[in-house]
Amino acid sequence: MADVESTQPTTNDNTNLTIDDTDDAESNEILLMKQRVAEMEREASKLRELQAAAEQAAHSADENAGAMETDEDKTGADSRSVYVGNVDYGATPEEIQGHFQACGTINRVTIICDKFTGHPKGYAYVEFSEPEHIDAALALDNSLFRGRLIKVTAKRTNVPGFNRGRGRGRPGYRGGYRGYAGYSPYRGGRGRGRGRGF
Repeated sequence: MADVESTQPTTNDNTNLTIDDTDDAESNEILLMKQRVAEMEREASKLRELQAAAEQAAHSADENAGAMETDEDKTGADSRSVYVGNVDYGATPEEIQGHFQACGTINRVTIICDKFTGHPKGYAYVEFSEPEHIDAALALDNSLFRGRLIKVTAKRTNVPGFNRGRGRGRPGYRGGYRGYAGYSPYRGGRGRGRGRGF
């Protein structure tokens, strides 16, 4: 019998505990992963809701902007606006508005800035509520503003593509086929000639 007892494996209580500990650790990891997945799904649903709200706001803004930015509205705003040149670089819209306040009710003052540096370019546009106020504003041409004589003219309406030049290529050549005129010995200046060609 002593031989039988020695052949049977001895069970150690410590090994069973380590197996149980690893099972508990794995189940805890699985629970943590499930919690993380649930949290990520909640965040994803919140993001979907926010994105839907942003798209809805963008669509409504596009509809409003499309209705507001017609050519007639731009032309109407240009007819109520004046160009102000030689504006001091440190001027604020409030100062320009104060300078032109006596002319009439002002809707908007726009100081044009360089798009790369953000510094003012030295001119501005003033939009009035009524086109009749432009005549009073034009009277302020060559007036003194922050120690500089400003230039005030009526704002012109921008025509897309006007005065843009022809781009690259030969000046005056518009392309297209001009037709073959045939051979002429006198066409093209001096011709081939014989000799040194001085």
